[in-house]
Amino acid sequence: MSFTATSALIYVERRKLFDVFPDDVKQAWKKWEVQCLILFSLMFQVVLVVLGHKRKYLGKRTRIRFLIWSAYILADWVATVALGVLSQDTLEDNKQGGDRTAMKELMSFWTPFLLLHLGGPDTITAYAPQDNELWLRHLVGLVIQTGLALYILLVTLPGSSWLPILSILIFLAGLIKFLERTLALRLANTDRLRDSMLTSPDPGPNYAKFMEEYTLKKAWGFSVVTNEVREHPILIDDEVSYPADDAKKLISVAHDRFQRFKRLFVDLILSFQDRDSSQSYFLSLDSGQAFKVVEVELGLAFDMFYTKAPIVYSMAGCILRVFTFSCTFLALIFFVVLCERDKYRIINLILTYLLLFVAIIMEIYAVIIQLQSDWMVHWLRKHHKIREYLNGTCSEVTNRRRWSNSMAQYNLLSVCLEERPAVCYQFQRLLGLVEFREKHRYKTYVEVSPDLKTLIFDHFKKFATFQKKKKFAGENEPGPPALCTRRDSLALKRFLSEWTNQEEIEFDQSLLMWHIATDICYCLDEGHSSSDSSLKHRESKHLSDYMLHLLVLHPFTLPIGIGLIRFRDTCAEAKQFFKEIKFEKGEKKSKACDKLLQVNTEVLPLKVKGDRSKTVLFDACILAKKLRALDKVSRWNEITDVWVEMLAYAATHCRGNHHVQQLRKGGELLTHVWLLMAHFGITQQFQIYHGHARAKLVAK
Repeated sequence: MSFTATSALIYVERRKLFDVFPDDVKQAWKKWEVQCLILFSLMFQVVLVVLGHKRKYLGKRTRIRFLIWSAYILADWVATVALGVLSQDTLEDNKQGGDRTAMKELMSFWTPFLLLHLGGPDTITAYAPQDNELWLRHLVGLVIQTGLALYILLVTLPGSSWLPILSILIFLAGLIKFLERTLALRLANTDRLRDSMLTSPDPGPNYAKFMEEYTLKKAWGFSVVTNEVREHPILIDDEVSYPADDAKKLISVAHDRFQRFKRLFVDLILSFQDRDSSQSYFLSLDSGQAFKVVEVELGLAFDMFYTKAPIVYSMAGCILRVFTFSCTFLALIFFVVLCERDKYRIINLILTYLLLFVAIIMEIYAVIIQLQSDWMVHWLRKHHKIREYLNGTCSEVTNRRRWSNSMAQYNLLSVCLEERPAVCYQFQRLLGLVEFREKHRYKTYVEVSPDLKTLIFDHFKKFATFQKKKKFAGENEPGPPALCTRRDSLALKRFLSEWTNQEEIEFDQSLLMWHIATDICYCLDEGHSSSDSSLKHRESKHLSDYMLHLLVLHPFTLPIGIGLIRFRDTCAEAKQFFKEIKFEKGEKKSKACDKLLQVNTEVLPLKVKGDRSKTVLFDACILAKKLRALDKVSRWNEITDVWVEMLAYAATHCRGNHHVQQLRKGGELLTHVWLLMAHFGITQQFQIYHGHARAKLVAK
C-alpha cells in the first residue's frame, strides 16, 4: 500500500516528464489520460474478479499466478493514480476559478468508481498473508483516498445536472466496498485471529484453598487421603447428525470441524475433547470422504485468509451486498433516464456505461459465487425452506474444484544427468538465472491419485486405531504420537548397520538417501513389478520426488537443516561421476543406476571423504543395495511406509503460517496430510491430554 501511494504521488507530481515526448503525443495523453487510467483500472478489476477465487486450484500455474499478482498490484496503483490526477485537475480548476463544464461533472461522476475499484472484488483481498499484516496501513489509505474522492464530489455540488447527486450513490457503494476490504484484512491478521481464538485464562483448581482445607482437616485429627478424579471427554455428536454418505452433509461437517481446527493455522493448541471427537468421526470414514472433508476445510481457510468471506457470509454482509447493488443499479437507471447525451462525447458515454454495467455484472457474479460456495451449503442446511428454493443453484457445488489436486516432482538424478538441457545457457549465466531456471526446468506435476490418498489414509488410520486401543487398555500417553517424532532414522539404521553407532541422522540427510535409493530401485524395477507392488512402486516414486521438491524449492516447509547444502554437494558428486560414463540414447538413467550400484562400497563413504562434503550419493547406493536384496513386495512395502512416515513428520513440523502460504498457490499435499493427521489426533498441537486432574479430599 505504501509503495502504491508513493509511486502514485510521484507520478502525479512528475507529469511534466512527458515533456520529452513530441507535442502530438503530449496532447493526446493529456486529453485521454483520465479515460485510459480508468479503463485500465476497470480491466484489472475484471481480471481479479474472474481469477481471484480460481487461484485456490490454479495457483500452481506460474503464468496465472503472475497475472493475478500483476493485476493485484496494478489495480490499486492505477486507481490511486487516477484519483490523484482527478484531484489535482480539480484543484487547479478551483485556483483558476473556471466554471464547471459538463465534462468536468462527468469526470467527477467517474471518481467514486475508483473507490469501488480500490475496495476490490470479494474473491481477493490479500495476495499473500503479509498483506493482512498491513491492514492499518490500508486503513490510512482508505482515509486519504476517500477524502480525495469526497473533495472532488463536494466541489461539483450542486452542479448543473443530476450527475453530482448520482455520484453520491456510487460513492456510498465504493466506501462500503473499501471498508469491507480493510475490515477483511484486519480480521485475517494473524495476531487478531489468534486473539479471537484464545479462550479465557484458566488458572485451574484452587490449589491454595484445597491445601488449606487439607491442612485444617489433618489438624483436626482426620486421616486425609486425596483421590484423583479426571475429566472425561465430552464427545460432540455432529457426526451422528451428518452421515458420511451425503456430500453436502460432509461439507457441513467440514464447516463445523473448521471452526475448531482453524486454531492450528495460528499455532494454537487443541483440547482432548476436540481430538477424541474428531478421531472417532474420521475412523468411521473412508479415504475419499476423509480427504473431501479436509479439502473443504482448507477451502474455507483460503477464504478466511484471502477473501472477504468473514464479512460477506454474515447477515451484515448480505445487507451491505443488497445496499451496494441497489445503489449501483439505481445510478444506472437514473443515468439512462436523466442523462443529457448531447452534452458528452460518445467515447465518454461508452466509458460511463461500461463502468456502470461492469459494476453491476461484478455484483451479480459475486452473488453467484456466494451461492455456490461451501459457506452457503452449510448455511442452507440450517434453513430448509430457502434450501429447497435455491437447490438448483447449489446442486453442483459438491463437485467443484477446491485445490489443484496435484503435487510437484523434482528428481535429483534427472538434474545430474541433464535430461533437459538449458536453452540459451550463456545468456542465463550472464543474468545469474542458471540455478533458478534449473530448479523450475526440472519441476513437473502429477495428480494426487485416489490410490495415494488411500495409502496415506490407511497408514494413519491404522496408527490412530493402535493408539486408541492402547489408551483403552489403560496405558499412559507419554507425549506426542510417535509419527510426529519419527523421521525414519530407525528404518535407515535397520538397513545400514554401518550407521548403528552414528549419531542421529538428520531429516534432510535421510530424505536425500531414501530419494536416491528409491529412484534406483524404481528405475531397475520398472516394467518388472508384480501387480501387488506396482501401486506402491508408482506412488512411492511420486512421494519421493515430491519430498525432494519441497527440500529444494520450499525448504521452509521442512524441519530446519542443511538440506540445500547436502543437495548441492550430492549433485556435484553425481555429475562428476556421470561425466566418466558414455551413455547411449534411451538408456541414460537405467545405465546410470547400474553404474552406481557397481561401485564397491565396502568402506563407508564418511571414512573416505570426511565430513566436510555433505554428499550422500554413495550412502544412498549402500541403502539401495540392501533394499534390492529384499523381494519386490517387501521392498516396496518398506519404501512406501518410510515415505508416508517422512511425509507425516514433515507435515507436523511445518508451521501453520507456512501452510497458509501454500493455499494461495493451489495447495500442497503436505497441508492436507497435516490437517488429516490433526483430525486423527496425530499432532503435537494436542497438548491437553486428560484435562484437569481434579483432586477430592476423603477424610476418615
